[in-house]
Amino acid sequence: MPEVRAYAAQSPTSGLAPITIVRREPRPDDVVIDVAYCGICHTDLSQVRDEWGSAEYPMVPGHEITGIVRAVGSAVTDLAVGARVGVGCFVDGGCSRGRCDREHEHRHLADLVATYNGREHDGAPTYGGYSRSIVVKRPYVLALPDALPLDAAAPLLCAGISLYSPLVHWRVGPGSRVAVVGLGGLGHLGVKLARAFGADVTVLSRTDAKRSDALALGAHGYHATSDPDTFTRLTGRFDLVLVTVGATLDWNAYLRLLRPEGTLVLIGMPDAPGSVNAFELLTQRKSISGSAIGSIPETARMLEFCARHGVAADIEVIPIQDLAAAYARLDRGDVRYRFVIDMQSLDRAP
Repeated sequence: MPEVRAYAAQSPTSGLAPITIVRREPRPDDVVIDVAYCGICHTDLSQVRDEWGSAEYPMVPGHEITGIVRAVGSAVTDLAVGARVGVGCFVDGGCSRGRCDREHEHRHLADLVATYNGREHDGAPTYGGYSRSIVVKRPYVLALPDALPLDAAAPLLCAGISLYSPLVHWRVGPGSRVAVVGLGGLGHLGVKLARAFGADVTVLSRTDAKRSDALALGAHGYHATSDPDTFTRLTGRFDLVLVTVGATLDWNAYLRLLRPEGTLVLIGMPDAPGSVNAFELLTQRKSISGSAIGSIPETARMLEFCARHGVAADIEVIPIQDLAAAYARLDRGDVRYRFVIDMQSLDRAP
């Protein structure tokens, strides 16, 4: 069994440090990938700290993976050694009820195999992309278009698909008015993608601090939510409001920003329950919904869309030796807008 260098957490308080893990020998339908880059998602921080109560240690995080195919199993005929590929949030799926196609398998959490902090169907633990290589079943390996750079494409495998999927589902296009709440790792890609779909895009952020950034990313407007007049001025303006922040907001105030039959979509995970005035929903047929990642086929379509429209993440590339500092900065929101680890730096780790 091949031994691979990686970085892992041993407990919620240990931080991350070098470790040697074992990857399986490739099966007929497997792809062996030399990891080039791995994005740092805020989920990594939450999982490492066991904030969701489901952590297994040692934990090797990372589900925004790009790299180069080193080997393929005997049954893999459509992917060659040397191909540029990506791996996202899950590495196996299926539906135990046998009724789901690949567009819906990611909704069946009981059958989903997470890229890390999960269990394969045979019970083996999964280890993520903070490692020098990974072995993944062919159906869960995505070809990367040549137009997408390996480093800036990595966050598309989670943050990108998390914003692309709701934009497609709610049929955003020319004439649509979209608000993106929060301008961070998720929100900045929401602006770029909504703009690429042809929508009129407004960023809503707590203060004016990121106004110039939002406009440079392609937003048509920017408003500070700390100004109470913002909610009065924007009443009834938007078809879709995408909430990318992990906070509990005044949902009623945001519902009032919607046009009749508009939808408020939660993408960031609220940190506490909230309350909603049903009158706003009933009289205007407004909706509150949620969205997280997308299927493998949809992710493939997203990558092609991004390649055609020149959409990629704004990133800061770091060596893995700077991981602790990056986590601390991520915790306080000090990144524009996504950290990506150069996994080749793992060869230099002590």
